[in-house]
Amino acid sequence: ASNLSVHIRTHTGAKPYKCELCGKGCATSGNLSSHMRTHTGLKPFKCELCGKVFARAYSLTSHKQVHNTGSKPFKCQLCGKGCSWSSDLTKHIRTHTGAKPYKCDFCEKQFTQSNSLKIHTRTHTGVKPYKCEVCSKGFKTSGDLSKHFRTHSGAKPFKCEFCEKEFANSSNLAKHIRTHIM
Repeated sequence: ASNLSVHIRTHTGAKPYKCELCGKGCATSGNLSSHMRTHTGLKPFKCELCGKVFARAYSLTSHKQVHNTGSKPFKCQLCGKGCSWSSDLTKHIRTHTGAKPYKCDFCEKQFTQSNSLKIHTRTHTGVKPYKCEVCSKGFKTSGDLSKHFRTHSGAKPFKCEFCEKEFANSSNLAKHIRTHIM
């Protein structure tokens, strides 16, 4: 598509590129490729300073500002906690107020963050947008997919600080650590 036709879509709202997994429409093929990472859990953009990974290049660019400035200009008036972004401060303030502005249409349960509601809603709809590329099993969250994928890859990223034994998930590590403490 020409640059002009892509630009015109910003005015018309046209989204001709459709995700085959969830039906989401995208204005460009690049946006669709980026969106597909929400299903695969792929995060190819890595911060060279701290190792944090991101699904989108702009998220990494935004993240790098925290390293560049070290600034946390958004301060909580209740406890003094600093946040890098105003949206993070808004979420933080809810820990003080108890506000849960996002309500489930199915069961009335309420949440502090919109993403928590989105994930919860999948318990009602059965939608599992994250698919394992190996066995096609579906998952509600990218984190669940990542945990599952370790059954195929054999990765064991959780290491015991006492004996160096490695585990595929944090709960098995926690159980193991209790054998050292008790």
